[in-house]
Amino acid sequence: QVQLVESGGGQVQAGGSLRLSCAASGRTVGRYAMGWFRQAPGKEREFVAGISWSGGSTNSADSVKGRFTISRDDAKNTVYLQMNNLKSEDTAVYYCAADRYGSGSGSALTYGYWGQGTQVTVSS
Repeated sequence: QVQLVESGGGQVQAGGSLRLSCAASGRTVGRYAMGWFRQAPGKEREFVAGISWSGGSTNSADSVKGRFTISRDDAKNTVYLQMNNLKSEDTAVYYCAADRYGSGSGSALTYGYWGQGTQVTVSS
């Protein structure tokens, strides 16, 4: 079992930055691919960024390319999402997820463990 807890959300003005953290416990996160997803009110959950279990590959949604960066620190059992140049359309609840020995897939179906989410609100 892996327990995931997100933090770092908040309210920021458009153009600003936030760094989300996802702390894992229960099992070492080093064997898990990690992903960030988000869900805005009235919309379906969507993929934001993912990183393979080895950290050797990452991928991200077109809507955040060049602005968001996913990274991992296995020594701290933590995954990060650095978000720069935030836009109002980035407003959502952000969730991290874990997939054992995964590739950081963009499909939510591959992730077996989810955090409770952290709210990000971007005001224009």
